[in-house]
Amino acid sequence: MADAKLKPKSVDGTEPHGAGNSPQETASTVEVMPPPDAIEPDPELTPEEAEQARKRYLLKRFWISARRYWGRGGDKFAWPFSIGLLAMICMNVGFQYGINLWNRGIFDAIERHDAGTVYFLSGVFVPLVLGTVAIITIQVAVRMMIQRRWRSWLTTAVIARWLANGRYYQLNLIGGDHKNPEARISEDLRIATEAPVDFVAGVISAFLAASTFIVVLWTIGGALTLPIAGFTVTIPGFLVITAVLYAAITSTSMAVIGRYFVHVSEAKNQAEAEFRYTLTHVRENGESIALLGGEEEERNDLDKTFTNVLKQWALLARQHMRTTVVSHGSMLIAPVVPVLLCAPKFLEGSMTLGQVMQAASAFAIVQGAFGWLVDNYPRLADWNACARRIASLMMSLDGLERAEQSDSLGRIKHGETEGEAMLSLNDLSVSLDDGTAVVTETRVEIEPGERVLVSGESGSGKSTLVRAIAGLWPWGGGSVNFHADRRLFMLPQRPYIPSGTLRRAVAYPGAADSWPLDEIKSALDKVGLDYLNDKIEEDAPWDQTLSGGEKQRLAFARLLLHQPDIIVLDEATAALDEKSQDKMMQMVIDELPEVTILSVAHRAELEVFHSRKITLERREGGAKLVSDIDLIKRKRKRNLLSRVLEKRRSPPKSSTTADKAAQPPNRN
Repeated sequence: MADAKLKPKSVDGTEPHGAGNSPQETASTVEVMPPPDAIEPDPELTPEEAEQARKRYLLKRFWISARRYWGRGGDKFAWPFSIGLLAMICMNVGFQYGINLWNRGIFDAIERHDAGTVYFLSGVFVPLVLGTVAIITIQVAVRMMIQRRWRSWLTTAVIARWLANGRYYQLNLIGGDHKNPEARISEDLRIATEAPVDFVAGVISAFLAASTFIVVLWTIGGALTLPIAGFTVTIPGFLVITAVLYAAITSTSMAVIGRYFVHVSEAKNQAEAEFRYTLTHVRENGESIALLGGEEEERNDLDKTFTNVLKQWALLARQHMRTTVVSHGSMLIAPVVPVLLCAPKFLEGSMTLGQVMQAASAFAIVQGAFGWLVDNYPRLADWNACARRIASLMMSLDGLERAEQSDSLGRIKHGETEGEAMLSLNDLSVSLDDGTAVVTETRVEIEPGERVLVSGESGSGKSTLVRAIAGLWPWGGGSVNFHADRRLFMLPQRPYIPSGTLRRAVAYPGAADSWPLDEIKSALDKVGLDYLNDKIEEDAPWDQTLSGGEKQRLAFARLLLHQPDIIVLDEATAALDEKSQDKMMQMVIDELPEVTILSVAHRAELEVFHSRKITLERREGGAKLVSDIDLIKRKRKRNLLSRVLEKRRSPPKSSTTADKAAQPPNRN
């Protein structure tokens, strides 16, 4: 949870970042279409059939978003680059055909001992090679350009959806297959966008090469006549038939041997992601682990996770070994087959040496084209697994987005207050994503300059209420309203410290150069971090270096820089001692006397810094606001709940007193 949640303007009063043709804005135009409808599995399917149906839909879900790169709102260079790649492939096949003819010419000249032709063709070979290298180089450049731009476009779109409306946080609150979203967005999405471009380019190249050189094989090979049991059998286009049969055998063998490749590759990627997550978790919580002496337990957990990685790698290695037998064997046998088949015709004089070598070259090209699956099946399996993982994340985001557009579970509304109130909660109810109530029917109105303390026992829903106010918790009912054009700043219990310099950490979420250096140093002085002023431009792992108390002090320094209108403190002084806590609270009151404060805390000592206290009480049907009292007497409009509670605490009036109260005043 970030320190600041800004509504409706950024904390420095400017418009939100992303104006203009930024990648973020481009992504926002990509995902304007509503998420696909949820697909429920057929209840009559067996568990195995349902799982297969789910995997098929995951690939479909990936393409629903990925193909928009070539559609309206996609990259304007998508089609020009794609057409350019197709042109390069066609030209490359043309150069392959030229080299194939060159093979025939050079070997025929050698067979005839024609030195002039050999020298001439030797000179022709140089431009053929240079042209082929140039075309392939340009083809690689264009192909990788498409991959890079497609990845950039889709990554930006997924990140935009992931960060929108706090969904990156809400994913932690719901079930689903979306663990380790950072690995899915970085690694899985890279493979999911690189491989299809390679596959499409490979298929087109293989099709054009096969079509071109099958004609060559048919033309130069002709028919083969074989004497069998006193009869002569003529096989037309025998080289073509042999090439097709050979490719069919190798491809079928690969499909049978590698049929579990997709499942094993997917399991390996999942195991790798879990291992990375475990390592990251240890790094991020290194201080707590070190203080508790939990290294041995963490080592056991890492060993367990890494053992699963090695297990999945062993299974994948077996699949690679099996497919290598087919692919490597095919690579060794393919060049020999056409030479053996053409040998009888060469020996009888019906084929020249040049034709034999041309046939061998064409056969190898056709075999390579037909054997595309043999060479790329492992990569295809890896892509399959990665595309499903990124699609699983997309589906979880789809669910959150549909929930935002639906009232089936109820959504907390956000709007503007009426009058001068800075913040109002109107019949606010907070629930889980399954509808279970956490906080029910809360009505609170906070006026400008009020300092309100929210108290209650642990588990009563105080922090959940704060998340609902911040807009991070969407489920529930009622509304949260802020005064128009006022700036909200939140201080959570664990302040976020970004990477980079200390200056950037203090200025966050603003830019590091948004304030002069002297102003930033002054803010650090006021929160008792003046000893860090000499290191303010130092780029260091401050999240690991600063203590919990120093991080909370730094968060208060941010308040002095941003000077918001409303502050929400969620146990923001829990890591400070009582004296430091008092100093921070008094500093806020002195430096920002007009600011409105909403605090969530357990410490009773904080009451002295607040003008009002509301109490939540945990109950079976959800926590309720049971009291709303003034800590400092002041004239203000009491809300309905306060009047009801006050009336309940007051003793009933006697009838005589009530009658006297009902009589009009004596005007004499």
